[in-house]
Amino acid sequence: MKKLVFLALACILIFAFGLSDTSKAKTQIISYKNCKELNKVYRGGVAQSASVKNKGGKTRYTPFVSKELYNKNTHLDRDKDLIACER
Repeated sequence: MKKLVFLALACILIFAFGLSDTSKAKTQIISYKNCKELNKVYRGGVAQSASVKNKGGKTRYTPFVSKELYNKNTHLDRDKDLIACER
Protein backbone atom coordinates (compact mmCIF):
# COMPACT_ATOMS: atom_id res chain seq x y z
CA MET A 1 0.00 0.00 0.00
CA LYS A 2 2.83 2.40 0.89
CA LYS A 3 4.53 1.71 -2.44
CA LEU A 4 1.31 2.47 -4.32
CA VAL A 5 0.84 5.79 -2.49
CA PHE A 6 4.47 6.71 -3.08
CA LEU A 7 4.18 5.82 -6.78
CA ALA A 8 0.98 7.86 -7.15
CA LEU A 9 2.57 10.86 -5.41
CA ALA A 10 5.66 10.62 -7.61
CA CYS A 11 3.51 10.51 -10.77
CA ILE A 12 1.51 13.54 -9.63
CA LEU A 13 4.68 15.54 -8.91
CA ILE A 14 6.24 14.63 -12.26
CA PHE A 15 3.04 15.54 -14.07
CA ALA A 16 2.71 18.84 -12.17
CA PHE A 17 6.29 19.90 -12.94
CA GLY A 18 5.79 18.93 -16.56
CA LEU A 19 2.84 21.30 -16.87
CA SER A 20 4.38 24.26 -15.07
CA ASP A 21 6.80 26.52 -16.90
CA THR A 22 9.97 26.07 -14.88
CA SER A 23 12.27 27.37 -17.60
CA LYS A 24 13.55 30.93 -17.74
CA ALA A 25 11.29 33.50 -19.29
CA LYS A 26 11.80 33.60 -23.02
CA THR A 27 13.45 36.80 -24.19
CA GLN A 28 11.87 38.45 -27.17
CA ILE A 29 14.45 38.97 -29.87
CA ILE A 30 13.78 42.53 -31.02
CA SER A 31 15.95 44.81 -33.09
CA TYR A 32 15.93 48.23 -31.41
CA LYS A 33 16.32 51.50 -33.34
CA ASN A 34 18.63 53.15 -30.82
CA CYS A 35 20.21 52.73 -27.39
CA LYS A 36 17.55 54.81 -25.67
CA GLU A 37 14.89 52.25 -26.62
CA LEU A 38 17.10 49.28 -25.71
CA ASN A 39 18.02 50.79 -22.32
CA LYS A 40 14.35 51.19 -21.40
CA VAL A 41 14.12 47.40 -21.34
CA TYR A 42 17.73 46.43 -20.54
CA ARG A 43 19.29 49.09 -18.27
CA GLY A 44 22.86 47.91 -18.60
CA GLY A 45 22.67 47.04 -22.28
CA VAL A 46 23.04 43.61 -23.83
CA ALA A 47 26.21 41.50 -23.77
CA GLN A 48 27.02 38.65 -26.11
CA SER A 49 28.36 36.47 -23.27
CA ALA A 50 29.02 36.73 -19.56
CA SER A 51 32.78 36.69 -20.05
CA VAL A 52 33.08 39.88 -22.15
CA LYS A 53 34.76 42.93 -20.64
CA ASN A 54 33.76 46.54 -21.22
CA LYS A 55 36.39 48.58 -23.08
CA GLY A 56 34.85 51.93 -22.25
CA GLY A 57 35.59 52.01 -18.53
CA LYS A 58 33.26 51.74 -15.55
CA THR A 59 29.58 51.08 -16.07
CA ARG A 60 26.75 51.71 -13.68
CA TYR A 61 24.61 48.65 -14.51
CA THR A 62 25.34 45.04 -15.38
CA PRO A 63 24.41 44.11 -18.94
CA PHE A 64 21.83 41.45 -19.76
CA VAL A 65 23.51 38.42 -21.36
CA SER A 66 21.89 37.05 -24.53
CA LYS A 67 23.80 36.04 -27.63
CA GLU A 68 20.70 36.12 -29.85
CA LEU A 69 19.58 39.55 -28.63
CA TYR A 70 23.10 40.96 -29.00
CA ASN A 71 23.42 39.58 -32.54
CA LYS A 72 20.13 41.24 -33.49
CA ASN A 73 21.41 44.60 -32.15
CA THR A 74 25.10 44.62 -33.12
CA HIS A 75 24.56 47.93 -34.92
CA LEU A 76 24.22 49.54 -31.46
CA ASP A 77 27.66 48.37 -30.26
CA ARG A 78 29.75 51.40 -31.21
CA ASP A 79 33.02 50.40 -29.55
CA LYS A 80 32.79 46.74 -30.69
CA ASP A 81 33.40 45.32 -27.21
CA LEU A 82 30.53 42.81 -27.56
CA ILE A 83 28.26 44.85 -25.27
CA ALA A 84 25.57 46.90 -26.96
CA CYS A 85 24.41 50.13 -25.27
CA GLU A 86 26.29 49.65 -21.99
CA ARG A 87 25.64 52.24 -19.29
